Amino acid sequence: MSHLKNLPFGAYVVILIIAMLFVLAAVLLFYVYARYKALSAKAGGKDEESRGFKGALLKAYISSYKKYGQDVNTPAIINDTISSRLSGLLLCERFLNNAVSLFVTLGLFGTFLGLSMSVSSLTELLGYSSGAEWMNFMESVGDGLLSALSGMGVAFYTSLFGVGCSILLTILRVIFNPATERERLATRLELWLDTEIAPTLATEAVKDERHMLKALIDTLDDSVEEIKEALSTASAAYSASTRTASASLAKSVESTRAGLADFEKTVGVFNAGVHDFAEVDYNLRGSVERMDLAVRDLAAALREINRRLAGSSTASSTGASTGTSK
Repeated sequence: MSHLKNLPFGAYVVILIIAMLFVLAAVLLFYVYARYKALSAKAGGKDEESRGFKGALLKAYISSYKKYGQDVNTPAIINDTISSRLSGLLLCERFLNNAVSLFVTLGLFGTFLGLSMSVSSLTELLGYSSGAEWMNFMESVGDGLLSALSGMGVAFYTSLFGVGCSILLTILRVIFNPATERERLATRLELWLDTEIAPTLATEAVKDERHMLKALIDTLDDSVEEIKEALSTASAAYSASTRTASASLAKSVESTRAGLADFEKTVGVFNAGVHDFAEVDYNLRGSVERMDLAVRDLAAALREINRRLAGSSTASSTGASTGTSK
């Protein structure tokens, strides 16, 4: 305790801040833990007149169940209600999650503050070590060393206090864990909604068939206008496309007719040419036959001439032989 009395004012400020934050964190830890535990104890039962968090949750669940039926996402509804109705508790949880590192950071801040004070004290102390002021330096060595050591005390005591508070808060969070109680609360609420509330809503929905039929009719009435508009739009588009296709088809028919007329003309010309070609072929065949006969007659005449020439030459050779022998 005598060492604490010699600490400078900055050390007391840092230690006081750490202590206040530790007390605040401990109070918030017990409050959040107790609040979640109380809500978990009330989760369940047919409490139709429930208000606050449970009433808001029940209202949101019934509204979603009427809209989606058995496909309702119960955990999402619970988490959304917790985040909206218990936002203060969630803020306290975030503070508790960062409080441990905050204590260590403040302790390190005190460490650097003490070291800076020690360095400044030693620098001032060594500044007296020149010239004629050496005797005054020797006399003030004790006070200077005490001042430097007090700065080191700021460093070590603040770090020790910050680390100690972080250790204590960590142990308390292990024993009293708000996150575990919040998860337990969400689990109990989910079981309550799915096992106690949902069957009741489903039974009422099945019994009230007229209400379901009316809702179906209302839904169909709402969609009739949309269907009519869609059909009208589709009919207009179909009519426009049909008119365009008809015009294109008419143009194609006209083009086809013109092509057929040209084709018929071409076929007529071709038929006339074929008829003329048949006549030419017939005349050509007659000419060829006549030429064949003429060639045959010519060949017979040539053979006759050849035969006669051959007989004349034979007679001449016989007469010459007879004159010689005489």
